[in-house]
Amino acid sequence: MYQKYINAANLDDAIKILEKEKGSARIIAGATDLMLEMERGTRSGIQTLVDISRASNCNFITLGDDNNILIGPMVTHNQVACSKLIREFGFPLSQACWSVGSPQIRNRGTIAGNLITASPANDTIPALIALNASVMLVSSRGKRLVNLRDFYLGVRKTVLADDELLSEIIFPAMAKSQKGVFIKSALREAQAISVVNFAAVLDLRDGIVQSANLALGSVAPTIIRATSAEKYLVGKSLDGSTIESAATLVVEEIKPITDLRGSANYRKVSVINAVRDGLRIILEGREKESLPPEPICLQGSNPFQVAPIESTSEYFLEDQIELSINGRTFSGHAKGHPNLLRFIRDEAGLTGSKEGCAEGECGACTIFLDGAAVMGCLVPVFRADKANIDTVEKLTSQNGRPHPVQQAFIEEGAVQCGYCTPGFIMSAVKLLEERPNPSREEIKQAFTGNLCRCTGYYQIVSAVENASRRSD
Repeated sequence: MYQKYINAANLDDAIKILEKEKGSARIIAGATDLMLEMERGTRSGIQTLVDISRASNCNFITLGDDNNILIGPMVTHNQVACSKLIREFGFPLSQACWSVGSPQIRNRGTIAGNLITASPANDTIPALIALNASVMLVSSRGKRLVNLRDFYLGVRKTVLADDELLSEIIFPAMAKSQKGVFIKSALREAQAISVVNFAAVLDLRDGIVQSANLALGSVAPTIIRATSAEKYLVGKSLDGSTIESAATLVVEEIKPITDLRGSANYRKVSVINAVRDGLRIILEGREKESLPPEPICLQGSNPFQVAPIESTSEYFLEDQIELSINGRTFSGHAKGHPNLLRFIRDEAGLTGSKEGCAEGECGACTIFLDGAAVMGCLVPVFRADKANIDTVEKLTSQNGRPHPVQQAFIEEGAVQCGYCTPGFIMSAVKLLEERPNPSREEIKQAFTGNLCRCTGYYQIVSAVENASRRSD
């Protein structure tokens, strides 16, 4: 367990802290991975967490004068999935980000954090490697630009030094002649870790492949490039025969393992299918079919607006925090509360938000943090200092009557045991704020982070449709 928590106002302060702490400090942004790693004991020796989620000049997606796309260290998966710039100039990354977790996870989890976690199953890494991305690493000693292919040393191992932070992700904007795709093979449609993932970027002119970048994840200790297949594709017409041969060549370069998600043989078959499907999608121009034109983010009517803090603040575990909960200022001790959910329930006495899995899987703990739906179990408690928190209790606190969404759940019989219901209701409220008249498919997208263990979702979806009609 860490002993000190710092909310950094800027990257310069964060860099100074890393230099001072000499290997015992860790930069966090969303912290969705690190919270679980510390809970499980897979990350040790961390004494200080340095939170840059409210640091200035960290949240940007821009096209530079050199035709490079630049992504800041606080850019979340949902921001990328919704970015018109990334859709136009880095489409496989948009697809990869949309496949990560759930809306609540994508509102907190960052691209930079996904890269640094360095799991071979992470989805954004193959997409960025196929896009020839690099990362800028910064410390008090200066800056260095590292090609993403050279960033990884093994499973969860990178070249990032203890005193460095990742300040920027950079990749060349895709040209009009380039086409790209990301394919994910998993054991369920949402909230799933990849069994195999595949990203491709091809330069196609008059049907002839001029260059090919093929990257695969979860088939080796690190993300790999299928160089033999890449060389084979160059100069050839992209047709059925060429695609089949390329898929066969890719399998020769992978080194899959057998684990809980799939055997080595299963992964080999999945790779063939992923490469075949991905290249056919490019051939047929169907890349954009898998990504909604306007993804559901559960950020309401004012998305991605988190105000930077004015000055860096330092906390110890026994310190108090002050925050706004349901519109009222509240002060409480953070000690003994490893995450924001525990603080809300135990310190503030608001027990509507439930702890189900404590791993960001079930959504029973869904709350609003600075206007966005997040999993309360994966938010460090000190991140909430000076923040605005809304819980399910706020929905009835105004007039003592059920919120229209709550009333619709009652009318449709959408409540079973009731344990998961607060999370579903919070997601539904934020969805209707964002999309007052959602389609049935959009409602399903909004609930990909909420699990009901009792029965199906038909009545729950109908309840949201009912509530949307009330707002017409």
